[in-house]
Amino acid sequence: MSTHDGHDKRPADVERFPAETAKKINSLATGLLVVGVVGAAAGYFMDAKAFPSAYLTSFFWLTTIGLGGLFFVLIQHVTRAGWSVAPRRHAEWLTAILPAAAVLFLPLIAFAPTLWEHWMGEHAHHDPLIVAKHGYLNPTFFYVRAAIYFVIWIGLSIWFYKSSSTLDSKRDDSVVEKMQAVAAPSLFLFGFSLTFAAIDWLMSLDPHWYSTIFGVYIFAGAVTAALSVLCLINIRLQGVGLLNRVSTVEHRHDLGKLLFGFVVFFAYIGFSQYFLIWYANIPEETIFYKERWVPGWQTISWMILLGHFVLPFLVLLSRHPKRNSTVLGAVAVWMLLMHWIDMYWLVKPNFDHHGAHFGIADVGALLLMLGVGAFVVARRATGSALFPLHDPRVPEAMRAENL
Repeated sequence: MSTHDGHDKRPADVERFPAETAKKINSLATGLLVVGVVGAAAGYFMDAKAFPSAYLTSFFWLTTIGLGGLFFVLIQHVTRAGWSVAPRRHAEWLTAILPAAAVLFLPLIAFAPTLWEHWMGEHAHHDPLIVAKHGYLNPTFFYVRAAIYFVIWIGLSIWFYKSSSTLDSKRDDSVVEKMQAVAAPSLFLFGFSLTFAAIDWLMSLDPHWYSTIFGVYIFAGAVTAALSVLCLINIRLQGVGLLNRVSTVEHRHDLGKLLFGFVVFFAYIGFSQYFLIWYANIPEETIFYKERWVPGWQTISWMILLGHFVLPFLVLLSRHPKRNSTVLGAVAVWMLLMHWIDMYWLVKPNFDHHGAHFGIADVGALLLMLGVGAFVVARRATGSALFPLHDPRVPEAMRAENL
């Protein structure tokens, strides 16, 4: 990336959403939330048996989008990136999902005996392997760890957002330096908490199976999903003429490159996990892929390979699709769908051993998470500036150019 100092005749950026636009955004988000609540209620009452696993699938899908946004914020501060002033603020909007995720976790406590029956149920006392893991896999410690994860995520999301918001009213370079200093150790907290949450909430659905790379796999999918949302935000704000200088086609190109990179990274981690398990051929490990290669799940497995990697890789390989709002927007929506399918693929085979049975419970749970996500992100977005107005790197962001 390079910069130029030529005279920029583009119109100035709008600092905040116009009042009427903000009202429409919040009204739409509230409507989506109502639809989501109704959809979830319908899904629960019409298929109560399938709803817990459907809820976990969509819960983790939404939570990982918020976590991907938090990672984007942290890594931009650590690297002292100048191009990402506006996308960084948009990622701060995504972190509003994390406090909501803490509330959304509460139903999982009620669903826990069903979801994690293998090690919470009575028969776990007769399984030598689960008995050996009891020091870690026990309900009390499980909930304590969950509380720790949310304290870390919510604490980081609120602190960085509030610190960044001070730059909306005044320039204070010390605030930027403090965020840079805190971001580095925060990445360690982020990495460990995300990894153990993935182990606790997804991998322990089958406590006999384990993978040392599972946390990285979840991380790759989380960042891919968050980058997809950031692409959509950039495209929409540009499309309505709110940001013309600090979030341009150049920044869209950069986001597209990052999305392309994490599509490849996700495939690399997914293949590495598969290859090592296939090569070692240990029954405790191969059971994961064996369950997902039965006729009913084989199609979903192929869909992740082709849809989560091959198709977006080929589309985003060239420079031009990354700069085209229509193409990049379509890829971003597709990747969000594929990320949900990936979560579905990780959760559901533990309960539906004979194949995928997509139903009303899955639709209802997904609608709920879409509604909650849209509501909390909209509230934060309309309550803050579209970018940190007095961030010292705003001039650098305006000069960003891809050669």
